[in-house]
Amino acid sequence: MSVVTTLNFGGRTEEAVEHYRAVLDADVLMLMRFRECPDPSFSKPGFEDKVFHATIRIGTTELMGSDVGCEDPDAKTHFAGFAFAVRAESIENAERHFAGLSEQGRVLLPLAETFFATRYGIVKDRFGVSWKITVPNGTQ
Repeated sequence: MSVVTTLNFGGRTEEAVEHYRAVLDADVLMLMRFRECPDPSFSKPGFEDKVFHATIRIGTTELMGSDVGCEDPDAKTHFAGFAFAVRAESIENAERHFAGLSEQGRVLLPLAETFFATRYGIVKDRFGVSWKITVPNGTQ
């Protein structure tokens, strides 16, 4: 068994996928738009180009995303009670990831050296997803 996190980006899934590809080196494993769905009952007028399902891989972790359920344009996407923890392979990578996730987002804890990590910081990205970026002690 495996458990994969699925995030609903309220109509912004394609933007999220492209952002994570750029700032976290995510690989897009699959992206299907509503117009490509083999079951036409899922399609709604105006949703043809929205993302029915996407799967990306960040490092060894797969995440799924979708615009399913984003029919209400006034509904605000809300992610709470969790954060993704990224163990960066170097200080340089941590700084790049942190800066990219911070673009149009909000820094909750600046990336800095701590007693438990070479670098550690928390950011809520432009989609409202929380990320904890860590460079383990002993990593340059």
